[in-house]
Amino acid sequence: MTAEPSAAAAELDPEDAKIITLARSARARNRAPEGAAVRDATGRTYVAVTVALPSLKLSALQAAVATAVGSGAERLEAAAIVSESGTLAEADLAPARDLSVGAVFLAAADGTVVARA
Repeated sequence: MTAEPSAAAAELDPEDAKIITLARSARARNRAPEGAAVRDATGRTYVAVTVALPSLKLSALQAAVATAVGSGAERLEAAAIVSESGTLAEADLAPARDLSVGAVFLAAADGTVVARA
């Protein structure tokens, strides 16, 4: 992931801050390694957490994008991932990029944005 240092949370667009909050909440509620939220071109949001079944493994972002696509989304304005990891794998970013995502925010568990792709 090519990441640039992120602006402080106060400088985030309110809609971007909202998807970070949704991702944090999903992660905490489900005690998952990662939480993610995406916003489509119409402003609808979709939230997911890491899926780790014996027969299916998806990152939180992959699961959120799949949910958005299943609901008819054709383009994403933004995505947020909350994770302890300081980086994102290209395999996690690829599905969001397939939908021409505008920005992808990586945040720590406390919601602090650590990178933007």
